[in-house]
Amino acid sequence: MKNIAVIGAGTMGNGIAHVFAQNNYVVSLIDVSQDALTKALKTIANNLDRQIKKAALDESVKAATLGNIKTFTQIADGVADADLVVEAATENISIKLDIFRELDKLCPEKTILASNTSSISITKIGAVTKRPEKVIGMHFMNPVPVMKLVEIIKGYKTSNEVTDLIVETSKKLQKVPVAVNDYPGFVANRILMPMINETIITLYEGVAGVEEIDTVMKLGMAHPMGPLQLADFIGLDVCLSIMRVLYDGLGNTKYAPCPLLVNMVESGNLGVKSGEGFYSWTHGTKELVVAKQFK
Repeated sequence: MKNIAVIGAGTMGNGIAHVFAQNNYVVSLIDVSQDALTKALKTIANNLDRQIKKAALDESVKAATLGNIKTFTQIADGVADADLVVEAATENISIKLDIFRELDKLCPEKTILASNTSSISITKIGAVTKRPEKVIGMHFMNPVPVMKLVEIIKGYKTSNEVTDLIVETSKKLQKVPVAVNDYPGFVANRILMPMINETIITLYEGVAGVEEIDTVMKLGMAHPMGPLQLADFIGLDVCLSIMRVLYDGLGNTKYAPCPLLVNMVESGNLGVKSGEGFYSWTHGTKELVVAKQFK
């Protein structure tokens, strides 16, 4: 496995492209927007510069990494020789299913199709292709160049051979792969998202404010950041989408999204990506949002 195609040049897509390219894979980064591709290459270069400043690598590695990446605005051009495609598009089931239908038609028969989805069923994605045994989940964590975990999700028809190969490939990226079965939320988000949702309910019910809740979880539970700040980083729209997958898939009211989360997403307060969520974000810094907005 040498040629990798990554679909989507956003935060996750450019991070995935970065780690493959830095580990000597040939990467085709694909996005419909040329501006997004240009921005992605700049982000990768900046992240490599940070590693250079920390003496974690040198300029020759940066040059080789960037040299391993080619960009494409047409899927057909980018996947023509792909051994593995990693889809990192928006966490929307309709969009993902359409992408996988197209990939199945365009990719060589040998190509393994992976999704970076954080919650959507790999079995359902595989079912729209003629190669479900070669469809698998590779759930990278954000920021991809830093976080070690890759959650490997085996769909109902994913073959053991493909699973083993993706586990070994993840290790070659200097990641720690953990294989899990295909059930709503997998492991990471089945545990994380209900905690975030319960945190939002705690705020919604007036038990404590944003800063107080995050401080309790940071100092009392040794979390590197509070769950409300983490929700802002993930994107409140993504949190809501995952909670709905859990609620629909498991049919238990404990997974029902908090009304405050629903209202914030509907109002466009999505966290860092929109500039305001539980905190107000300006130039990479955070400020507490007025508490009355949550009543």
